[in-house]
Amino acid sequence: MAVTLEQARRVGYTCLKALLRFAFMVANNLVAIPSYVLYLIMLQPLRMLDSKSFWYIEGVLFKWLLAMVASWGWWAGYTVVEWGDDVKAVSEDEAMVLVNHQATGDVCTLMMCLQDKGTVVRQMMWLMDHIFKYTNFGIVSLIHGDFFIRQGRTHRDQQLVLLKDHLEKYYRSRNRKWIVLFPEGGFLRKRRETSQAFAKKNNLPFLKHVTLPRLGATQVILKTLVAPQENGTPASGDTVIKESKAKGLQWVIDTTIAYSKGEPIDIQTWILGYRQPTVTHVHYRIFPVKDVPAEPEALTDWLYQRFIEKEDLLTHFYETGAFPPPKGQTKAISREMTLSNLWLVGIQSLAFLSGGMWYCIFQYLYHCLF
Repeated sequence: MAVTLEQARRVGYTCLKALLRFAFMVANNLVAIPSYVLYLIMLQPLRMLDSKSFWYIEGVLFKWLLAMVASWGWWAGYTVVEWGDDVKAVSEDEAMVLVNHQATGDVCTLMMCLQDKGTVVRQMMWLMDHIFKYTNFGIVSLIHGDFFIRQGRTHRDQQLVLLKDHLEKYYRSRNRKWIVLFPEGGFLRKRRETSQAFAKKNNLPFLKHVTLPRLGATQVILKTLVAPQENGTPASGDTVIKESKAKGLQWVIDTTIAYSKGEPIDIQTWILGYRQPTVTHVHYRIFPVKDVPAEPEALTDWLYQRFIEKEDLLTHFYETGAFPPPKGQTKAISREMTLSNLWLVGIQSLAFLSGGMWYCIFQYLYHCLF
């Protein structure tokens, strides 16, 4: 079929836009990430004198970096609508966030929709596949104290020991509050067939939109971060958000990401922006950690139930275009997540100004020494 002039123009415009966006992203990384590292090198004396203030500043810089990533999608028209519980209510408490995993864009979506949740972004810890250590953002995550987990049976036991040690060493010493993990252990398209075979063999529900989660990392996090008297203790009937604060992890936030038409956004699309503007939908459900059982078998059942519920949520969403209302209610309420363009421009400007400043400093030092 012949290509019309209008179609050729549209393709040309899309390619040009993608090229310009890619160039901007590269420039953004070349100034922002080295600036983050150099600022923290300069602040090492503060780390020795007042580590709390050092990690506060690091958290602010980390949030700005994640906002830059969010801006790439925001300016391409990739927005977020949120459903379910309002997680802002627990943004100052410690929480574990369980997320379904469909594509690399899941992380970018979370970087965007958590930006307006108070101090969450600067005080959060991520669990991610070890391959991300070798990406452009790897050095930032290493400094921030995220944990890179290696998948596979041969590494599983060792990785869980390392995770426990990592949490004990870095989580509270750096004043972390939220920890984000993807319990499925990989992308949906890669794990679905194996998960369905396992479900059939063990008489478990057949899932299409999610896979059965793995227990290991979740169990280690709960054992390490939850105060002993909380875990496994039933909560009182009216205890959901407004209960008094307790020491340790207090909440589990079950987060479900749904993409329009079931087509996930990957990192390439997020950067290049060649897909038409689209809305990603994020559903939250908050559980008091005292409602989460401590025993492995009961915890496995509880975690499976969360992903069975995710399956139901996603099935309803793909059939109707909306998540179902909470029990006892007739209508589900959604909230559009917004970012300030002025704020994003300010952060991007600061990144490029910082890059220019460091360049001038190194040029001056070079001429002084040579």
